[in-house]
Amino acid sequence: MTSTSTQPPRTVLTWKLVPAVLLSASGVLLFGVENDPVGYSMLALSVVTAVRIDREFLRHLALIAAGMMIISLVPLNADLSISHMTLMGGALALAVLVPWLVSRFVYGEKIIKFPVNTGRKWPLSAKLYLIAVVALGYLILPVYLIRTDVYQNWPDASDATIFWRLFLGVNAVGIWDELFFICTTFTLLRRHFPDWLANILQAVVFSSFLWEIGYMAWGPLLTFPFALLQGYTFKLTKSFTYVVTVHLVFDFVLFLALVHAHNRDWLPIFLY
Repeated sequence: MTSTSTQPPRTVLTWKLVPAVLLSASGVLLFGVENDPVGYSMLALSVVTAVRIDREFLRHLALIAAGMMIISLVPLNADLSISHMTLMGGALALAVLVPWLVSRFVYGEKIIKFPVNTGRKWPLSAKLYLIAVVALGYLILPVYLIRTDVYQNWPDASDATIFWRLFLGVNAVGIWDELFFICTTFTLLRRHFPDWLANILQAVVFSSFLWEIGYMAWGPLLTFPFALLQGYTFKLTKSFTYVVTVHLVFDFVLFLALVHAHNRDWLPIFLY
């Protein structure tokens, strides 16, 4: 007796690509360009066009669209006031929880997972990669932040309260990025497309979100490859813990570079 797989065919030559591209493009409009009317229209069109293509694909696309809709409703910036951090934190939490809850308890699926304890030890190559991430962050981030003045998108952390809020905010957003863009968006898209294509589609939305957060100027040249690498790393390791570690290591260098950029006599360890 031969078993039949419930996995839908994953191919590039499919009509599913049309709504998927519309979904990614809506992310550029909602987060990168901040053209909400056109962005919402394109997001809705992506879901509507999926209706006549495939029922399971429609369900999964709707989950991603719901998350994007939720995070688009709040200002995405580095405002570190308690009110804004609470509002933005609540929206980001819902953007992850709603797709997961609907997928698990309405659809009855176990596709969206956040694998923490995989039981596998990190090989030497994984540990060396973490060192490489630190080195690249050290070489690239100060040049990017300071020469473009992009660091001004984040507040001056000379005040102790702002210092710790910035540290918390940078790390919290980094963890959320992996929860939504990698464990949710990438995971759902790769159910229907080859991994490389699903990775590109999620990276477009990922880097658009980071643009609105503050990574402007030539930031996409940095954030888009990073998003691709995170998706590829998750595919290889199947570990949420590892991709979050990579992200937080990079973000720690970012935090230090931001502190130095605002106060050049602090942490004079960077080259730019």
